[in-house]
Order: sequence, then C-alpha cells, then structure tokens
Amino acid sequence: MALNILLFGQTADLAGEREIKRSYAGANTVEEIMRAVVREFPNLENGRFLFALNQEYATPGTRVADGDELAIFTPVSGG
Repeated sequence: MALNILLFGQTADLAGEREIKRSYAGANTVEEIMRAVVREFPNLENGRFLFALNQEYATPGTRVADGDELAIFTPVSGG
C-alpha cells in the first residue's frame, strides 16, 4: 500500500522530514502506519499525535487505502 505522509510542526522537526512517500505492506490502519513511521524515525516514539486522512481527522483505528494521504501532527493550543 503506497501512502503520502505529511509531517507538520514538531513532528516534522523530530523526523527531519516534511513529506515521505512509502509503501507499507500489511498495514491497514493509521495506527499500523504510525508504528512503521516510528520504526523509521525513532525520535517520534514518545510523542502524542493527531492524524488526518485525506484532510479529515482520523483516529488510530481508521482504515487506510492505497494512495491515501496521511497527515501526522502534534496537538496545539492557543489562547
């Protein structure tokens, strides 16, 4: 399964990348993709993340499909 993964904010800083394109065989959910991303970028291991799949918020259990775009970012707050 080929995905385009966008990394924002601190997530991009920790990974040293803003966009990656990868194929993940056997990964069917956002959580499984994130595990694979963490294996490649261990600096992300202890982070808290939010996800958007094809520009809509997603949960770790959201199913992914070939060609999807997954955005990974850290929670932010403002005031």
